[in-house]
Amino acid sequence: MSEDRVTNQPTPNQPKVHHDGFEQEDLSSRSALYFLAGLVLVGLVVYLIVFGMYRFLDSYETAHQPPLSPMVTPQADTRAVTPENAETFPQPRLEENERTQLRSFIEDQDRKLATYDWLDKDRGTVRIPIDRAMELIEQRGLPVHVEAASSAQSSAAQNSAPKESAPVKKQTPKAAKTKAAASGK
Repeated sequence: MSEDRVTNQPTPNQPKVHHDGFEQEDLSSRSALYFLAGLVLVGLVVYLIVFGMYRFLDSYETAHQPPLSPMVTPQADTRAVTPENAETFPQPRLEENERTQLRSFIEDQDRKLATYDWLDKDRGTVRIPIDRAMELIEQRGLPVHVEAASSAQSSAAQNSAPKESAPVKKQTPKAAKTKAAASGK
């Protein structure tokens, strides 16, 4: 085995590179900080330009409004909505605070399910709590629809009874054709 020593001698076409015992960094931290500062500065400039443009356009629009008729009363700015105005909007309205509105809805439903109340006094319809309704069903059982049982018995009685046929009226062939054409057959 021959000893070939690898030397770090530059070839004639390569530039001479000095390595002073450490690897040179490609990107310094100073250049990254300059980039971030420039990015913040550009963002701030864009924000100020857009803010100024909208202020200018808003003032231009208010200055160039056609004069109102003396018969018309000026209305308030509809872009700012107050809680008092929210009630005048037509249904369905957006939720203002989902948690509190949902909580109040659930509390109202729970109150209805746990209390007695008249639904219709004239008919004698009453709402009772769920627990009491379950106790009553347990004691009395579920109601049976009486009409369904009686209709099944009556249809069985009709099938067993002798059928009487009504006299059939004879039709002429021409009348039978017009009836069939009218019915779509």
